Amino acid sequence: MFGYIYVNEQELKLKDYTAYRSFYCGLCRNLHQRYGRTAQMMLNYDLTFLAILLTGLYEPETKAEEYRCIPHPFQKHRMTENEAVAYAADMTVLLSYQKMQDDWKDEKSVPGFAVSMLLRKDYQKLMEQYPRQGRAIEENIRLLSEAEQQNQKDIDYVSGLTGRFLAEIFVWKDDIWQEELRNMGFYLGKFVYLMDALEDVEKDRKKGNYNLFLESGEVWSKEQAPKYKEILTAMAAEAARSFERLPIITCADILRNILYSGVWCRYLMVGERERQRKEKVMDQRRQK
Repeated sequence: MFGYIYVNEQELKLKDYTAYRSFYCGLCRNLHQRYGRTAQMMLNYDLTFLAILLTGLYEPETKAEEYRCIPHPFQKHRMTENEAVAYAADMTVLLSYQKMQDDWKDEKSVPGFAVSMLLRKDYQKLMEQYPRQGRAIEENIRLLSEAEQQNQKDIDYVSGLTGRFLAEIFVWKDDIWQEELRNMGFYLGKFVYLMDALEDVEKDRKKGNYNLFLESGEVWSKEQAPKYKEILTAMAAEAARSFERLPIITCADILRNILYSGVWCRYLMVGERERQRKEKVMDQRRQK
């Protein structure tokens, strides 16, 4: 469910990409320093976006320094650190613990269970520190698991469950900006869930797993694909509208790149992959 809220590197200026990477590396460092290597493995681009968004909106005191790290021991990398990055790290741990627990309950994933046990102590502390966000994640992941067990096909309801907990994660402070942030998180959450389901539909079909679109036939066909792209476009547009109402100047170009272009990179990649798969199938049939 992670990795969809990412930049379009080809459309980003070098200075902005450098700044983007410094937030990503800063989040990685923060996770390692405060929660250890297990949490560091949960690093993802979606929460990097949140760190940049909240930095742009609240402009907390920020420092950017160069450090070496285990993945890049021979070259120093610029790492941005501030309270928004720390908050994004906290949300990474909260969300990752619940995701690992859900994997254990639904798929008996031993790695998921092991990781959740390693994060359990930190998770419990974070639940006390962020009860609103923690409850939203816990409740909606539970409802999502129930929806999957019931083979629920209501697109708005199922995707909205991810939207609900991401909405609460996006709200850092109780202030005048919370409703725009909540709305933005809600629609990005729906976008992420739907994009994840579209990408995995063929894999889930083969494995017999739940997927919202399994009974829709060939979702990447010329007839079906435009319909789902229209739904995704509506979700992305709602998130972008809320963003544009926020008084963000710092990192605004990076955030617009992600919202208007980056979130579509995976869609285009998956669409191309499906096109190539179909061509391969047709070639095999012709050879017979």
